Amino acid sequence: MTGDATIAGRTVSAGTVVAAPPEEVFALLANPHRHHEFDGSGTVRGAVSGPERLALGDRFGMDMKIKVPYRITNRVVEFEPDRRIGWCHPAKAIWRYELEPAPGGTRITETFDYSGSPVAKGMELLGFPKGNAKSIRETLRRLEEIFGPS
Repeated sequence: MTGDATIAGRTVSAGTVVAAPPEEVFALLANPHRHHEFDGSGTVRGAVSGPERLALGDRFGMDMKIKVPYRITNRVVEFEPDRRIGWCHPAKAIWRYELEPAPGGTRITETFDYSGSPVAKGMELLGFPKGNAKSIRETLRRLEEIFGPS
């Protein structure tokens, strides 16, 4: 079951355990053409560019919508097969997924890390940490639906 999101410094994080092996979970996370399937923010509409399986340094474009449609390009900045993947968007915030084998499946920890963003203070003023906490909980719930809770 999805845990409460924690806001610590300039990171927002939560975790859950799903009934699937890490390589199966990683395969979904590393395919940008499937991100809309588990996005809990409601902003990801679909991939417009990028490989079927991401690797370190890859770029991928996404159709997004927050009130109005827009496109964003992300770059993979953290990559350890079946263990960790993270991508950075233009505001220099990182979305990170860490996977660990756990009894009954895989522990997934999702983190939004905006500590390196030059607009971090603006993100805080706009309420991004609380909004991202809600989105992370919903994303993890969707991953539980896809893979089954442990």
